[in-house]
Amino acid sequence: MSVTEPQRDSSESDSHHEPDGGDPSDTAADEHAARSEARKTKAHAVHDTSKSAGIVSRGVGAVLDLIVVLVIMSAIYLGVVMARLLYNVHDFSMPSTNGFFTVGAFVVVSIIYLATCWAVSGRTLGSVVMGIRVVNRKGGRVRPSVAVIRAAICVFFAIGLLWAGVDTKRRSVADLILRTRVVYSR
Repeated sequence: MSVTEPQRDSSESDSHHEPDGGDPSDTAADEHAARSEARKTKAHAVHDTSKSAGIVSRGVGAVLDLIVVLVIMSAIYLGVVMARLLYNVHDFSMPSTNGFFTVGAFVVVSIIYLATCWAVSGRTLGSVVMGIRVVNRKGGRVRPSVAVIRAAICVFFAIGLLWAGVDTKRRSVADLILRTRVVYSR
């Protein structure tokens, strides 16, 4: 300490420094990091509402999901074509499509796509675009077993979605059977 510097008493130094004797710049950096992390978390948070999604939002989402499934099936078909081409270049021919195989593949791909999306996040690509989410009766994620059963109901009994236009709580047949809901989510 030099002669020109004023001497502080102990009560003054406690008000300007951390109680544990830490460096104030460390605390400022920690607070900045905490605020930055909170902003990142908040920016990516999805907020569900309690309002059930209507028939139009759900229908448009279902059509978008149908397009996604058809794109996936097309990619699988092109993969088979490319594999056949690489395997036998000289005697290559396009694989013939079988109606039963195509319908079976559509059912399997649809159920896997829907069940996986609903079990992981409650949202398919069509749901994300329309801002809706499938939740259980408590508002949480649906269990994988429920997601598979719901997907099978939606694939084999797609017309059950129309019940959401009649029901006062906007529930489809799958929602009634499995006690799920589709809510708006932003």
